[in-house]
Amino acid sequence: MEPIKSTAEILAFKVLNRDIDESWITWAIDMLTAGFETEHLIILAGETKPYNQFHLQALTTKVLQELHLDYADMDKTIKNYVCFLIEKIFERECDRLEVLSMLKDLCVELDHKHYLYDFYLLYFAKEDLADSNHQWYWDGADRNNIDTIIDEYLKRWRLSCGA
Repeated sequence: MEPIKSTAEILAFKVLNRDIDESWITWAIDMLTAGFETEHLIILAGETKPYNQFHLQALTTKVLQELHLDYADMDKTIKNYVCFLIEKIFERECDRLEVLSMLKDLCVELDHKHYLYDFYLLYFAKEDLADSNHQWYWDGADRNNIDTIIDEYLKRWRLSCGA
């Protein structure tokens, strides 16, 4: 049995040491619905606000251990999260600029990781072209082709994800 798709997001949040929020509770409920059942997953699914981060950080570590979900390799975990976000574009759950913005922020958060840097550049190229006829982030991109350039880049990333 494979974990649900949003597991990639949850593992990224864990490796990034993000606060536990409603998305974790929703994930736990969805995992239970998908047939996963562990003692601590059930506890997590029943958590309500206000969230005690000290308690929940320890709890989520136990949940991930029980489910044998590995997030030790930060780069691999982040790349899987990128694939998850790109897939949301192709499934029309998010628009490309929304995802590029998230990936741009992640790039900054991770001190401009090389494999995220093109998302950063594409985001700012697209943003500049919304207000101007010129941008200096992506060579050859203009208002007429920026969406095609972004889509092609996302398709190449998607292929590297095995989709």
